Amino acid sequence: MSTPQRPSGKAVPKRDRRAQVSSASTPLPTAANESAADWRPSPQVITDARAMRALAHPLRVALLEAMRRDGEITATRAAELLGESPGNTSWHLQTLAKYGFVEETGDGRGRSRPWRLTSDSRSFETSMTDPDEAAAGEALERTFMDRTYDQVREWWSRRLTYPVKWRRAAFMADSVSYLTAAELAAMMHDIRAIYTRYADRAVKEKRPPGALPVHIYAHGHPLPPTPSGN
Repeated sequence: MSTPQRPSGKAVPKRDRRAQVSSASTPLPTAANESAADWRPSPQVITDARAMRALAHPLRVALLEAMRRDGEITATRAAELLGESPGNTSWHLQTLAKYGFVEETGDGRGRSRPWRLTSDSRSFETSMTDPDEAAAGEALERTFMDRTYDQVREWWSRRLTYPVKWRRAAFMADSVSYLTAAELAAMMHDIRAIYTRYADRAVKEKRPPGALPVHIYAHGHPLPPTPSGN
């Protein structure tokens, strides 16, 4: 099977909204990087509404997450990890490949053939001036948000199984601040810098003893002012 062709995005002069699959906009090393010395995925910006709609499915988002963490994966292994049937994961992997999110490595056959990410960092940009593109972007963002909340709920249900030090280290933070758009953008870059500080630990050999996978999520957005203007 040949590598699928990626759809081209529409040319839109100004982009004013972004949703991201990865935690940071800079390239992140993955286990897949280490498995093939001559192959290196590159950052990718998706602007095509069809590709965004294709990814707006919880299992497809989970598949990309599994591949970022474990590298190359077969449909059979993906089914074991995600509690799905191999036939279902195979179909979703092929859909992801159709829109350029993953590709076959060229090894194996059938559901035993490995798949890998085509990019180690991916961002999605949508324009508020294109209704179709805006709707696709919103559907994708909702999928990401649902995935995030599912992971938080899973932590709540399992946190008593973790040592006390981890339960004390885990946190939730909430705040209302008064910022300009430029200041909010600067805060976003500061938070991304924290994420990327530990990005090299995607390579197992670079993790310190006792390190566990940790989900960190941040979201900043304006609120409607109160009647008094606060």
